[in-house]
Order: sequence, then C-alpha cells, then structure tokens
Amino acid sequence: MSALQITLLVVAIVLLAALVALMIYGRKLQKKSEASQAEIRAGAQTYSILVIDKKRMKITEAGFPQIVIDQTPKYLRRTKVPVIKAKIGPKVTSLMCDEKIFDIIPVKKEVKAVMNGIYIIDVKGARGGLDAKPVKKSFFAKMKDKVVKSAGKK
Repeated sequence: MSALQITLLVVAIVLLAALVALMIYGRKLQKKSEASQAEIRAGAQTYSILVIDKKRMKITEAGFPQIVIDQTPKYLRRTKVPVIKAKIGPKVTSLMCDEKIFDIIPVKKEVKAVMNGIYIIDVKGARGGLDAKPVKKSFFAKMKDKVVKSAGKK
C-alpha cells in the first residue's frame, strides 16, 4: 500500500468515527428535547387572549421580566424570538411563542391559547377557525407559474 492509500484510509476511518459520534450526540439531544417538551405540555393551561401585536425581536427588547432575561443563556439574548403582545383579562403582557405557530396567530383577534407561563405552545380560534398558514412555493414552482402566465398572455 502506498502512503496516499494509507492516508485516505485513515481519513475515512476518522470521518466514520465522527459521523457515529454525531449520531449518538443527536439522539441524546433529541431525547432531551422530547422530555422538555413533555414537561412543558404537562403544566400548560388554556387562556383566552386578545392578540394586540406580534413581531420577532430580541429578548432584552421584548419587555419580559428581568428574571426571564437572567435565565436566558448569554449567547441567546441577541437572537430574535417570536414575541406576542396580548391582553389577558385586563392586563397587557408580552408573551413568547413557539416558532411553528407564530405565522398562524392572527393580530387583533381573540384566540384560545395553550400556555405554560409566558410561553404559548398552541392556539385555536376562539370564534371560528384560524387562517391557514400560507404554503410557500418552491423556486421551480414560481418559475413554472411565471412561464405559464407569460405563455397565457401571448
């Protein structure tokens, strides 16, 4: 065997070992995430809220209590999170929202929200249903639509 073949074999073994290590680490993180999601859902309650405004902003700018900011890791304080200003009863509060449901939450409408603390897990329409999340078209689907439109105009 030449030196090049030995080098390639060593590199392949190292890459395989790294792949196996990442798979094990990924499974561990997935189990940890599922456990925390189950814990969040266990303490959840349903509230009727009136959504005033929603936007993505930094945790430090969102108006959360200081204890929430202190418990957030420093590297995550600069990232933007989905924040909802809502009226719960007579009080207007800032709430954090799950990224999956942020787009379907209507503004200036009343919804039933499943919440744990200041974290909104799920929403349902209070009166009627919620608008469906618009499905994003792929690049090729957009190009196909443009071609069909331009062919139809001729």
